[in-house]
Amino acid sequence: MNYNGMRRSAAVLTLAATALALAACSKTAEAPAGGKPPVSVVTLATRPVVLTTELPGRTSAYRVAEVRPQVNGIIKKRLFTEGGEVKADQQLYQIDPALYQASLESQQAALARAQAQLKTANLLVQRYKPLAETRAVSRQTYDDAIAARDQAAADVQSAKAALDTARINLVYTKVLSPIEGIIGRSSFTEGALVTANQTEALATVQQIDPIYVDVTQSSVELLRLRNAIESGSLQRDTSKDSARVSLELANGQNYGVEGTLEFSEITVDESTDSVTLRAVFPNPDHKLLPGMFVRARILEGTAPQGLLAPQRGITRNQRGQPTALVVNAENKVELRMLKTDRTVGDQWLVTEGLKAGDKIIVEGIQKARPGVEVVPTEWQPTAAGASQAAQTK
Repeated sequence: MNYNGMRRSAAVLTLAATALALAACSKTAEAPAGGKPPVSVVTLATRPVVLTTELPGRTSAYRVAEVRPQVNGIIKKRLFTEGGEVKADQQLYQIDPALYQASLESQQAALARAQAQLKTANLLVQRYKPLAETRAVSRQTYDDAIAARDQAAADVQSAKAALDTARINLVYTKVLSPIEGIIGRSSFTEGALVTANQTEALATVQQIDPIYVDVTQSSVELLRLRNAIESGSLQRDTSKDSARVSLELANGQNYGVEGTLEFSEITVDESTDSVTLRAVFPNPDHKLLPGMFVRARILEGTAPQGLLAPQRGITRNQRGQPTALVVNAENKVELRMLKTDRTVGDQWLVTEGLKAGDKIIVEGIQKARPGVEVVPTEWQPTAAGASQAAQTK
C-alpha cells in the first residue's frame, strides 16, 4: 500500500470512531439510567371545583307597555321627549277634550234632571200614602206612584253611570304612561286622528332596570345536572335562593354586575330540544339594551371531590376517546381510558379512569409506551402556566 492509501484509511477510521462516540453520547443523553426514558408527570389530587356552564342568550325588557288611546280624537300635544325616561302615570299625549267636556256637562244635567224627577216622585208617594189608607184614592193610583218613584230612582242611577263614563272618557284624553321606563319614538304627531284601542301603538315604554336575559340549555344537559345533584357529585349553595349568573357581552367584555336565575321553562322546544332559562340583572346604567346578544355563565354548584388533569397530558385515540399515560408504582407506563366532564381553565375534569395519587405524564409522551419503564420527575410549570392554574383554583 502506498503512502496516499495509508492516509485515506487512517482518515476513514478516524471518522468512524468519531461517529461511534457521538452516537454513544447521544444515546446516553436520551436514555439515562440504563436506557429508561425520562418523563415529566403531574401527581393528581382531588379538591372542591366550582362548576359553571356558559350559554348563549339575549336580553329582553323587564316590562313592555304599548301605549294606545282609549278614546277617539285629534292629538293636540305630545308631552315627552323620544328616547327619554318617563314615570308611571306621566302624561304623554293630549287628545282634544272639547267633545268629552261637553258630554260630561250634558250628563251632569241629565243627572240633575233625574234627581229632580225622583224628588217629585217621592213627594207624590208621601202624599198618596195616607189617602190610600182612608180610601180617598184608589189602591191602583198609589201603586202607580210607587212604581214611578222606583223608576225615577233607577233613572238617577243610570244618569250617575253615564256621568262616570263621561268623566272617565275625559280623563282618557290625557294619555298616560302605564309604567316607568324608557319611551321610544312616537308613531303619531300633533294633528293625527287616533281611535280607541287601535292596532298601532302611539309609542312603546320599556323598563330595562332590571333587565331579563333569556338563555337556552339542552334538555340533555339539564338532566345531567339534575342527576349530578341527586347523586351528590355536585352540591349547590342552599343558602342562596337562586343560582348566580355572570355575563359576557358580544365584544368580549365582562358585565360587572352579577344576576340571579329566576326560573326554568317547563316545556322543551321540540325543534331544538332545549329549554329556556331566564335570569334577571340590575341595569342602573342602561348598559344592557333589549335584544343584545350575550353569553351567560351560570354557577351550577361545586364538585366536592373534583379531579382535574392537565389538558396537555390527555390525548384521544382513533375513536375519539380520551386517554392518558400514567406511571404506576413500578415506574411503568399504563394506558388509561378516561371519561371527562368539561374543561376548567387548562385542565379536564375527569370522572372516570383516574384517581387521586395517579401520576399522569405531561412531557416525554412521545418516548413513553405502555409497559415501558421510565424515570419520572414532577413537572414544574412555567410562570405563565402557574398563573393560569392559580386562577382556576
